[in-house]
Amino acid sequence: MNRAVLVVGGGLAGLTTALRCADQGFEVTLLEARPRLGGAAGSFRRGDLDVDTGQHVILRCYTAYRALLRRFGAADGIHVQPKLRIPVLRPDAPPSVLRRWQAPAPLHLAPALLGYRALAPAERLGAARTALALRALDPADPELDEHSFGDWLRSRGESARAVDALWGLLSVAALNAQPDRSSLALAVKVFRTGVLDGTDSADIGIPRRPLGALHDTAAHRALHAAGVRVLLRTKAVGLRRDALGWRVPVRGRGGEDVLNADSVVVAVPHQHATALLTGLPLPAVPRWSGLSAAPIVNVHVHYDRAVLAEPMAAVLDSPVQWLFDRTAIAGARHGQYLALSLSAAQDLLDRRTDELRELFLPALRDLLPAARRARVDDFFVTREPRATFDQAPGTRAMRPAADTGLTGLVLAGAWTATGWPDTLEGAVRSGERAARVVRAATGDARQAGVEVSR
Repeated sequence: MNRAVLVVGGGLAGLTTALRCADQGFEVTLLEARPRLGGAAGSFRRGDLDVDTGQHVILRCYTAYRALLRRFGAADGIHVQPKLRIPVLRPDAPPSVLRRWQAPAPLHLAPALLGYRALAPAERLGAARTALALRALDPADPELDEHSFGDWLRSRGESARAVDALWGLLSVAALNAQPDRSSLALAVKVFRTGVLDGTDSADIGIPRRPLGALHDTAAHRALHAAGVRVLLRTKAVGLRRDALGWRVPVRGRGGEDVLNADSVVVAVPHQHATALLTGLPLPAVPRWSGLSAAPIVNVHVHYDRAVLAEPMAAVLDSPVQWLFDRTAIAGARHGQYLALSLSAAQDLLDRRTDELRELFLPALRDLLPAARRARVDDFFVTREPRATFDQAPGTRAMRPAADTGLTGLVLAGAWTATGWPDTLEGAVRSGERAARVVRAATGDARQAGVEVSR
């Protein structure tokens, strides 16, 4: 078998597709416009620190992503909690802890709900009833996608405090949208698959190494071993098809060229896919052009001493949302380096760094008494304007299948119709699905007696 597959995009979806296609005997070339692999889940160097472009966590239920890391030989790069435990900090209040029992689902969450001091006793009981109601919903029900998670919570009698301090605490981080802007179908997927259906599904995993080590360095080794040709700093600038297959004009360090392939997998963000596929005779109008993007802002603070005793913490009643201790991961040689991950950050995206400093340093002092005595050695901000697609009600119908209907043209990416939110897991699953479509389409052609061009 000597069939050529071109994968456009070196994020997790593209990496997965390339490896799966190589496993199936295809000759695979992977294009990536950046000088590194990993897409949005990468790293860069700032002084002595290895800084991730965004703070990512995983759940134990991310089985496809964890399998990909094993393929990379980097499974030990993620530390997964033995049991779910989330410290929750509030200004001028003792911390709370969300934790689970070792009990059959959904009883494993009883201590998390009933012992959560951020809510009043009646609100905790109401949350337990809502959790049971959530578990009865089917995330594949298309009608759910027409409603917001916030509206559904209020219809269950959830108070504004419960929506913010419990359901929003988790869903904003998972969906990059406030409950009133979140698809109920995707929220059900998050809470059922990630929290309610399995005892250990929600145990949190945090990278032990920079994402660049996991998704770039380790990925390169796996791709090389699989025989995948990798072209970095090489951008596809168009697609066209003729009687012999696909022709892909590219622009890279060596100038301009045209690559030939029997199948092309477009594994880039939806905005780039729209531009790349413009002018092709697709059987259906690309509805994904209606998808919009949602930002994440990351605030980075390097103190001269330890100020946070936990590896991570969620935060209520503060501009801070989630805190992560990245000192060891980033290779910091002194003090403590914290990253603040701020989802649904539309109101922060365009604010200057000095404004964010004036907002977040006092907020950290309110949360962490040790920060009041600490010196700030560095403060900087990274912004992801298009961190995810906007996972709002009505987006299900806009997410395309992997199969475009054009022979040899396949889509991959967390924004495609995976049934998952825009997560690392969704990206990997989309790549697996794209590889299956490539294989099935080629098999169909052979069964029909059609010669596959080389």
